[in-house]
Amino acid sequence: MTRRDDHRFRITPEILLKAYACGIFPMAESADQVGLHWIDPTERGVIFLNRFHVSKSLRKVIRKEPFDIRFDTAFAEVIDACAEPAPGRRLTWINQEIRDLCIALFQRGNAHSVEAWQDGALVGGLYGISLGSAFFGESMFSRTTNASKVALVYLWDRLKRGGYTLLDTQFLTSHLETFGALEVPREEYQALLEECLTRRATFQPAGGGGTSDSILQSLSQTS
Repeated sequence: MTRRDDHRFRITPEILLKAYACGIFPMAESADQVGLHWIDPTERGVIFLNRFHVSKSLRKVIRKEPFDIRFDTAFAEVIDACAEPAPGRRLTWINQEIRDLCIALFQRGNAHSVEAWQDGALVGGLYGISLGSAFFGESMFSRTTNASKVALVYLWDRLKRGGYTLLDTQFLTSHLETFGALEVPREEYQALLEECLTRRATFQPAGGGGTSDSILQSLSQTS
């Protein structure tokens, strides 16, 4: 993994999008850090949408509809929740600069959130950056069992219906592997990304879909 430190100039939303288009993304050492690091992994975690996999147990959870899934209704709250300390993680890579940049991208339609609500409370979700037919998953959180997992499945469904082809997970984790994530070398990732940038996709697909029944039916065709 290559890390490039650069605090010499002010990062704008436009510069951030150009960085994603080049295959690099920002992280901070902690919430209190001033500035950020540019990350360029030698191996990139990705999920090809046509190879997405969901376990039988999670499909049963989706069928029960335990959460009210919403999109783009609480973007800032999702980022703040992702930055909260969690078991095994005392520090966050999301500092104020990254937060402000992502909110700016959200306001211009290049960032989105998926939220799991239960009894009027935000209990899980994720957010990411949209560019061409690629979606860069940034972070997720869960305050109750399966909340972030269900949010990820609903994200997959929306991306698939909107014409996306690639879900960039940045790094590969055992958790993401259960959904079909894998690692690809930097050179292969760059070629995939270049292809994605030539295609158009929309996070607000027209038509039906997005229900638990339609998602489960669509999953049966891919995994």
